[in-house]
Amino acid sequence: MGPPFETPPEWRRSEPKMPLPPEFHELAKRVNNWGRWGADDEIGTLNFIDAAKVRDAAASVRHGKCFSLSLPLHKDGLQTGLLPGRINPVRTMIDIHRPMTGDPSQFCNNDDMVVMGLQSATHWDGLAHVSYSGRMYNGYSADSVDADGASRCGIHKIETLVSRGVLLDVAASKGVERLEPGYPISCADLDAAEAMAKLEVVRGDIVLVRTGQVQFLKRDRVRPQDKADYAKPCPGVTLATSEWFHQRNVAAVAADNFSLEVYPGVPKQMFLPVHLIHIVEMGMTQGQNWDLEELATDCATDGVYEFLLEASPQRFLGGVGSLLNPVAVK
Repeated sequence: MGPPFETPPEWRRSEPKMPLPPEFHELAKRVNNWGRWGADDEIGTLNFIDAAKVRDAAASVRHGKCFSLSLPLHKDGLQTGLLPGRINPVRTMIDIHRPMTGDPSQFCNNDDMVVMGLQSATHWDGLAHVSYSGRMYNGYSADSVDADGASRCGIHKIETLVSRGVLLDVAASKGVERLEPGYPISCADLDAAEAMAKLEVVRGDIVLVRTGQVQFLKRDRVRPQDKADYAKPCPGVTLATSEWFHQRNVAAVAADNFSLEVYPGVPKQMFLPVHLIHIVEMGMTQGQNWDLEELATDCATDGVYEFLLEASPQRFLGGVGSLLNPVAVK
């Protein structure tokens, strides 16, 4: 069975995509985690989060302030058709004040349903989300994903996801509200944001990278052009930062943009190479479309950039990603 949707024509017509260069494969070898947690592992760097890490994360809560980091789900959401099939939520009422006993003076029921892509808004990319050269994380065959979903590395393998969250506000560390479109975030940028936060990213942390890009979706009236500008060109992390995350044993990474990584890439003929390194080679769960604005304002106010982060995905059996409402607690 072929793919249910065609590759967008604008991607097919763009500059010819170059083969993955030797530098890519050398980086892949340096950060590869295959077999690190056994031949049967399906959650990758989330293995860095243990009970001690969760206890330490809980100890970072000082005031009980809670911040939702998700975008609202609605029919006029961020999707524009750039990725066919990632439709905005279509929510429909399937029961409106139906008297369950036949008597409207007694129990009357309202129910609704929704149809949408599992990666259409704030989401995690699971380890079955991408493959290349016929391989997925930990050496599993790309055939592990078929029309029935993922038999390996499915999002349902992540039963809970709770750890210390760290906000690296790259935009603020550079003195801007929002990074320039297509800005490539370097290791030096991450270092500067870490220094501004006055903390050290350590084993088992979930790193949230703020670019300010989500501001395109935070206006009183979000126009189609705002959504197009949000998607691309997109500031984001570069291939070189993969070693930064690898050396610090980061559990997962998410950002307030459409692709997490800079788009177009560097060089632009390579298509989403950071996805390939993070997900396939490192086994690191990725998140996109997170709303970090309110959290960033609070962190700048009190100078505290660490928090307890509850970011468990919905456990869709065989799913390759999941929507979620991540909550930061300070």
